[in-house]
Order: sequence, then C-alpha cells, then structure tokens
Amino acid sequence: MSAISFENVPKRRLNSGLLLLIVGMLIAPWLASATGGNYWVRVIDFTLLYIMLALGLNIVVGFTGLLDMGFIAFYAVGAYLAALLASPHLLDAFPALQPMFSHGMHTSYLWLVPLGAFVAGICGILLGAPTLGLRGDYLAIVTLGFGEIIRILMRNLDRPVNITNGAKGISGIDSLNLFGLKFSGTYHLLGQKIPALYLWYYLFALLIAVIIFICLRLQHSRIGRAWHAIREDEDVARAMGINVRNFKLLAFALGASFGGVAGVMFASFQGFVSPESFTLNESIVVLAMVVLGGIGHVPGVILGAVLLSALPEVLRSQAIPLQQALFGSVIIEPEILRQLFYGLALVLVMLFRPHGLWPVRHPGVAS
Repeated sequence: MSAISFENVPKRRLNSGLLLLIVGMLIAPWLASATGGNYWVRVIDFTLLYIMLALGLNIVVGFTGLLDMGFIAFYAVGAYLAALLASPHLLDAFPALQPMFSHGMHTSYLWLVPLGAFVAGICGILLGAPTLGLRGDYLAIVTLGFGEIIRILMRNLDRPVNITNGAKGISGIDSLNLFGLKFSGTYHLLGQKIPALYLWYYLFALLIAVIIFICLRLQHSRIGRAWHAIREDEDVARAMGINVRNFKLLAFALGASFGGVAGVMFASFQGFVSPESFTLNESIVVLAMVVLGGIGHVPGVILGAVLLSALPEVLRSQAIPLQQALFGSVIIEPEILRQLFYGLALVLVMLFRPHGLWPVRHPGVAS
C-alpha cells in the first residue's frame, strides 16, 4: 500500500476537505474552551508554536538531509532578542541607555519579528559554515554542542555585566500589540468574551500558513530540487554542478529564521524567558516530531508536531482520574506515565512505520 498522497484525489473532493479543515481551524479554540476551559486553548497555542519549529527543522533535516540536534538554539536566539528589546531589563542593566529611551524599551513587534528571523538566520549560517564537511553523526554532535553552548551562554551572561539575567530569566516582556490590538486581557464582541489566547491562536495559525506556503514553494522549486539531490547523494549533487556549500548554508539560514520567529512569538506569549525553556530535550522533541510525522513531508511534520505536543497533555490530564477509577488510587505519577507512553509510542512507530506516520510519497517507500 503506497503512502497517502493528494495527487490522485479529485479536485472537488480536495477543495471540500480543505474547506472543512479551514472551518475546523476557525472554531478550534471555541470548541477547546467549551470542552475543557482556556487551559486547552493554551495547549493548542503551544502546539502551533511547536509546528513552527518542526517546519523550520524540516528544511534542514527533511529537505536537505542534515541531522541538526541543536535547532532549539535558534528558538532561544529569537526569544532572548525579544526579551532584551521589549522589556525593562536592558535599561536596568545599562542605566546609561535610559536617557535615549525615556519611555522605556518597547520595540514594536513589527520590527522584532523580521529582526528575530534575520538574527537567527545569521546564527544558522554561523553554525552551518564550519560544519559543511560533516555528515551524519558527526554533524549531529557538533550541532548538539552548538545548542548547549547557546543555552549555557544565556545562563551565564549575568556577570560581570547582567545581560540575560542568568538562570532567573527575563520577565516583564511586552505583550504583542498589532495596530492597536493588544494580545492581552479579554475582549467583548456581540456579548461574547474573547480571551487573548484566541487572538494568539489565530496569529499563530496565520504564521503557520505563511510558513507552509514558503516551504511548499521551496520544495517544488529549483532550490528544493537541489536540496533533494544533496539529501540523496551529496557527491553526485556536487558532480552535477550544484553548489552544495551555498545550498546547505541556505537551508541552515531559512530553517533557523523560522525558529527565530517562533522564539519571538514565544517570548511575547509567555512574557518570560529563561534558559530552562531551551534544553537539549526540547531539540530532541522537535526532531522526534519531524521523524515521527514523516521526514521531508510538510503535512506529516505537522501531524507529528500535533501528536507529540498535544496528546501528551491529554494523557497527563487524564492519568490521575483514570487510575483512580480503575485502581482507587494513583499508582504511577502522570509525568512518569506520560514519558513511558511517549517513548513506547516512538519505538512502535519506528518499528512498524520507519518512514513516519505520513511519509512523503516516492518510489520504493512503503506505508
């Protein structure tokens, strides 16, 4: 049985499915809130952030075949950039700057988002440039080290000059404000309360739609075909005249820029950042999303991100009531049970679906 594909689906049926998907996306926060309160809307918002990260990593791992274990570093770069430029911390650390910013450091997110993408993209190039000759496990080790260097740097840049506030993190980050629309508090429309979590949901969904459009356009362009050639056989790609060096750097830069945008959104959404949000475990989780869903397949990557970010929260919330109903007491703590099923699910999927739950369709790949 071949992998799922849209190629042989009738256009009318495909359009109907797309319409249903759009309607479902529009009402998702309302359904989640009615089912379990705003907590589940927040879970969905974080799921969308993970989708952004997974799509960015998919450019490096899926399209180009470069094993990046430190992708979360670019997420941290975007988050800390927003934290420094949209909070009181920088002015507190450097009082000499206060006369220049009499109204405080409140950089507009219309500047911060492209700036976060640019700075993270530069960091991606800085990571990619020294690793161009590395492949496989060696590349994974180097990128892993880069991710840990960034996290440790953020943790220790509180002395002798307090730039990142160390392990305490940076708080008081401005919430997003787009054209006078503040992404905080609660709005009232036609007698209905609309929490800011809903606004974040629609903004994240819009950003994901833009990222998906860019990814699909790249995948089916000359650039995407070059990445595919590099992934399949780098030596053959070089013999065909493809500038492997430049295309690898482009993949690192573009993937990192998506991570930077996600980091800026995370900082504004949370209002707080600390090094503990950017650990190696986060990099592994994002990589698992790409592998689980289907390396190189945009819909598959989205599926993997949804499953590994939302379902564990569902399991954690239901673990205690289910154990009390079955055994009369809690035998295994929810966090332990969640990690157990999380690991077991990954093992089973890799055994029975080695190309992912929704792999890209190409000859020789069975589903």
